[in-house]
Amino acid sequence: MIQLPKLDENMGRPIYVELSDHIKKEIITGNLAEHGKLPSVRKLAELLGISTTPVEWAYQQLVAEGYIYSLPRRGYRIRAMTDNYSAIQIPMEDSHSGNTGEQIQYPKSDESAIRPARRVHYDFHMSRNDFSLFPFAKWHQYTNRIWREESEELLFYGDPQGEWGLRCEIASYLRQFRGVNCTPKHVVVGAEQHLLLSLLAQTLRQLGGVQTIGVENPGYRLLPGTFRNYGYEVVPVSLDDEGIYLTELNRLKVNLLGVSPSHQFPLGMAMPIARRLALLDWAERTEAYIIEDDYDGEFRYHGRPIPSMQGLRESGRVIYMGGFSQVLAPTLCIHYMVLPEELMLPFREMYKTVLFEQSASRLHQRTLEVFMHEGELGKHIRKMRNHYRRKHDLLIQSIRHHFGEQVDIIGQNAGFHLVLRIESARTAAEMAAAAVNEGIQISSTEYLWADGERPPDGKKEFMIGFAGIDAERIEPGIAALAKVWNDLHFR
Repeated sequence: MIQLPKLDENMGRPIYVELSDHIKKEIITGNLAEHGKLPSVRKLAELLGISTTPVEWAYQQLVAEGYIYSLPRRGYRIRAMTDNYSAIQIPMEDSHSGNTGEQIQYPKSDESAIRPARRVHYDFHMSRNDFSLFPFAKWHQYTNRIWREESEELLFYGDPQGEWGLRCEIASYLRQFRGVNCTPKHVVVGAEQHLLLSLLAQTLRQLGGVQTIGVENPGYRLLPGTFRNYGYEVVPVSLDDEGIYLTELNRLKVNLLGVSPSHQFPLGMAMPIARRLALLDWAERTEAYIIEDDYDGEFRYHGRPIPSMQGLRESGRVIYMGGFSQVLAPTLCIHYMVLPEELMLPFREMYKTVLFEQSASRLHQRTLEVFMHEGELGKHIRKMRNHYRRKHDLLIQSIRHHFGEQVDIIGQNAGFHLVLRIESARTAAEMAAAAVNEGIQISSTEYLWADGERPPDGKKEFMIGFAGIDAERIEPGIAALAKVWNDLHFR
């Protein structure tokens, strides 16, 4: 019989995660015999004094991971395995939301790999989601429905451009919420941004003349890195307070430009309408294409979300890119781009030479299609926008209280992070290291500048994320950061 666990809602981990981890340990240690029967969902819920939902989710997780199996009308049983159970390690970090006070910070470079991983007490990661409000029950319900209705069909290759039903929903969603001009035939679905950018780079090669891409400086490194690997010349373009610097752009000979107008990464400014129209004029005049990265355009906290640049004109010079990593969850691996009509033929010609397969899971695509069709996506976005707005405002309030006039706050009112701009004799690397040593996860913007450049005024810039951290940890985290940097200044 299963030894009942003591479940603690205050651990910061979902109950179903605690329960599934406990059952795994019971199986690994041999306390539960092979083919032994587990209590029914209802019975275990009664014994633990909780609802049936977390028990059902825990059992489904264990089934998915191969620890247990179910028999029709006979319940759940322990799976017989030939592997050595004693060698299995059960991770205890919070795999649900990244919101616990104690998390392992895994090394991200060869140099740091030789050092022990430090625990993160205040995780201000610049793009972490908050999954505490993720609609698990609805997603589970729709996934089961898809499996029942079309399980065999889902096992075969799908349309390389993405499932038609999902593309219909994406086109409708983009027209309604982001003001994008598109039809399902213009939507290309992919598992991640690098793949879509790679397909785009190969498609534009079909045109012959597209060879040079301008990119925001500082900016997202995936864009220049991908195009550089396909032989494009990459030209950094400076920013001003309204986004890409037009005077500099007009002096450069580029025929492709990447921008993030709704919320520039990493500095966070929103490009005003006049600058957007001027960029569209530039594209038409020079016969260039613009890649509009709208990765978190839905999340604007004061005022209405800013419509896409692509929808301002029907010129066909804008390639629109987005995804569901921040809207829902990165693990779904569903991104998309919207191609202008004149690029559809080159895209199909490129496909004939490459014959790539559908990259995003058909199951996730079909589940997302139903989720969107039933109106759940819009409902979820509204809920998360309100949730993130409270954290955003609390972060600003905390920074102003503990830092006062020492810092400038830029990139407010949108996205998942703010940028602190601070003057210090210390290097950005020293300041970041001091924070990490005290368990505070932050990131400098310096690695996002081209060719080792730095902010022109010499100030240091740090990205402070607010979406993934628990609201009650924001104020003490900023207080700790202010103390660390104050102490560093006087050493």
